[in-house]
Amino acid sequence: MTINLTMTVVLAVLYSVGFYLIMQRSLMRILIGIVILGHGANLMLQTVGGPPGYPVMIGTAPPEQMADPLPQALALTAIVITFALTTFLLALAYRSWMLLGHDEVQDDIEDRRIMRLERRLAESEESEEELETEATR
Repeated sequence: MTINLTMTVVLAVLYSVGFYLIMQRSLMRILIGIVILGHGANLMLQTVGGPPGYPVMIGTAPPEQMADPLPQALALTAIVITFALTTFLLALAYRSWMLLGHDEVQDDIEDRRIMRLERRLAESEESEEELETEATR
């Protein structure tokens, strides 16, 4: 099996752009990133599936000339998963737009509270260590 350099570069660009968009705070950018990653996954599955061949039906062609049906089945599964994620994220973006007027993902209040608590615990441990080192001098 030969590696197609052009297809490798296209896959790298698709995955890079998709992951970059997923890391954004806007739900629409996240949605576009998921869709681009889905296209990248489908393209990768079809690329690694090998060259085209005859249909997989016994008696129509020798087995070595038949196409591998597994990458095609995996690509159909990836299409369904991408479609499900797309509809879910569209519903989230629509609800966010209707309730808040924008689709930006905000930090959770509980996460902020936990971060403050961890910061206070770390500061108290540092102060205790400083008191212990001063006491031993």
